[in-house]
Amino acid sequence: MADLTTQIGPIKLPNPVLAASGTFGYGLEFEDFVDLSRIGAVVVKGLSLEPWGGNRPPRVIETASGMLNSIGLQNIGMAAFAADKLPRLRELGARVIVNFWGETTEQYAELAGRLGELEGLIALEANISCPNHERGGIHFGTDPGTVRELTAAVRKATALPLIVKLSPNVTDIRPIAIAAQEGGADAVSLINTLTGMAVDLESRRPVLGGVTGGLSGPAIKPVALRMVWEAAGAVEIPVIGMGGIATGRDALEFMMVGATAVQVGTATFADPSAPIRIIAEMSAALDELGLKSASEIVGTIQR
Repeated sequence: MADLTTQIGPIKLPNPVLAASGTFGYGLEFEDFVDLSRIGAVVVKGLSLEPWGGNRPPRVIETASGMLNSIGLQNIGMAAFAADKLPRLRELGARVIVNFWGETTEQYAELAGRLGELEGLIALEANISCPNHERGGIHFGTDPGTVRELTAAVRKATALPLIVKLSPNVTDIRPIAIAAQEGGADAVSLINTLTGMAVDLESRRPVLGGVTGGLSGPAIKPVALRMVWEAAGAVEIPVIGMGGIATGRDALEFMMVGATAVQVGTATFADPSAPIRIIAEMSAALDELGLKSASEIVGTIQR
């Protein structure tokens, strides 16, 4: 069997498949369905300093080959996560990465510092697609200068390995990825959801309570592959790919275009054990390809 051991900068994992933030809750929602210790790592639902209620419903709708969500980053806050979720995750042997966000650079840095004091985290993932109220409502992740500044502030606040999750809603992902690298990120992950919208013809109103939402699932895979390929060619730090991964072959395609590891998100709604299944499918496909390790396929796409 192929060796699936994966190194993402300073992070060593038994395999390159991570459960993506947002779609896997806090991980504990899936403990009756899957052995969390078998997943490379669990990236928990995005945390903020204080509990956050999110957007008004409806918040999820199925689309052709995917789904739109307008959850609005609802979460229980850092303190409740540390007290009520993290101890059980440690008991289950999960390797935990915390996705986190803030409304200002200072909030990001403060939260990163406080998370760094918790026992049992292997890394942080900064979600930089949140509105930046200090700069007129633009997104943190769409301006290279802001990305560099924010990443540097977070890097200064914590010694934990830092992954920066990039927004696909930009003209060119390469300067954004480079800015994260320059700010001190140990890795970048992409893509987050694509902004989309659904409308109701009869009522002539948006379907989602938040009007627009994030498109995920198989529909976005071609866009995700392209952006991962571009980012991997622009930076020297590892790239974690995601966006429409539903099979082991999907995962290996992302690695072939340059990803060191992958995250599985929307697929877990249809199949809670998708990450475990994908790990097995990757191993079988690598054997068929005559490869001895997952790392052998990283960045091997030919033109």
